[in-house]
Amino acid sequence: MTVLRVTSGNFLEMFDFFLFGFYATYISKTFFPTDSDFASLMLTFMTFGVGFLMRPLGAIFLGAYVDHHGRRQGLIVTLGIMAMGTVLIAFVPGYKSIGMLAPALVVIGRLLQGFSAGVELGGVSVYLAEMATPGNKGFYVAWQSGSQQVAIMVAALIGYMLNQYMTTAQISDWGWRIPFFLGCAIIPFLFYVRSSLEETKEFAARTHRPTIPEIYRSVAANLPIVLLGMMLVVMTTVSFYAITVYTPTYGKNILKLSSVDTLIITFCVALSNLFWLPVMGAVSDRIGRKPVLFTFSLLTLLTAYPALSWLVANISFAHMLIVLLWLSFLYGSYNGAMVVALTEIVPREVRTAGFSLAYSLATALFGGFTPAVSTWLIEVTKDKAAPGYWLAFAGLCGALATFMVYRRASVTAGEATARA
Repeated sequence: MTVLRVTSGNFLEMFDFFLFGFYATYISKTFFPTDSDFASLMLTFMTFGVGFLMRPLGAIFLGAYVDHHGRRQGLIVTLGIMAMGTVLIAFVPGYKSIGMLAPALVVIGRLLQGFSAGVELGGVSVYLAEMATPGNKGFYVAWQSGSQQVAIMVAALIGYMLNQYMTTAQISDWGWRIPFFLGCAIIPFLFYVRSSLEETKEFAARTHRPTIPEIYRSVAANLPIVLLGMMLVVMTTVSFYAITVYTPTYGKNILKLSSVDTLIITFCVALSNLFWLPVMGAVSDRIGRKPVLFTFSLLTLLTAYPALSWLVANISFAHMLIVLLWLSFLYGSYNGAMVVALTEIVPREVRTAGFSLAYSLATALFGGFTPAVSTWLIEVTKDKAAPGYWLAFAGLCGALATFMVYRRASVTAGEATARA
């Protein structure tokens, strides 16, 4: 039950983020109408991405708050800020009603969500790591990402129902807001669930809780490991947003599959992710983080573009499902080991702030703009498989970061032994 309570906010975050990606075409027409469908879609994805630019600020300010005041209190604060952004996006009238104020308010909503999300994932991951039983950290921490997959499945099911009972015109006009309204409706329940959390024993047992200035100084002193952590996360965040948030748009707009087909594929991807995340988290508990991280980042580097090229040459529902399940296997296996690895390499006294900053930088600079980058790459290269280049780059980052992180750890351990 503790895992369910602590990951509840993650559910809301990814539920809303996925909806924004899936309904991007409708959102673009509601808030960013232009004469060019490409321009409207790019404006929407840039708005989606701009929320990620707030994540590093959320990591710095809210992360320090969590490391000083406690895990439980921090998780409640982040949920409150996230809820404000969700409500704003759900209820803002369209461009035709209030003009430029409409896209401006949507951007503000995304900025609030980004600020909160900057520490949400880190706070949850650290909480799970600190309450995990010995030898099972990878398995426990993997459920942070697991909760996001449940959110994607729920969102996909709601989207499927809308497509069954509403016309395309109705969905485009107002029906796309229904899932956002449902997200708002569960906010009070999520607050109730999170308020029942207890502080982690590890944090409660501390005799010294660093002040916020002390936390900032420590993060600055440990900036090299934070930047290496950021490189580790690039593989995770680019892969995740490519196979979940961008998949519906890619399937509908680029491959010309039906909305129902892309929803079914997205649901299957999330289900696959939900399976591989805890399984490979547990595997990393047994054989170590390094072999899992290196193997699956390298496989992504080598196979992402060829897999998408094969799909583009043989477009069908079955082929898209096969390719996306392969990419899901790569993502789920890597991320199952990566998140817990990041909690381990960041110093304990700045665990939340350091973790969150590494994750937020990767998401802000790379992962959050994956839908926009993919759309741009296809437009510029005229190659429908071009998102594979972006995925391959992410795999390269993961492989290099894994090598450098664990080489650094070996050198540090060797120096400590020599001094002893």
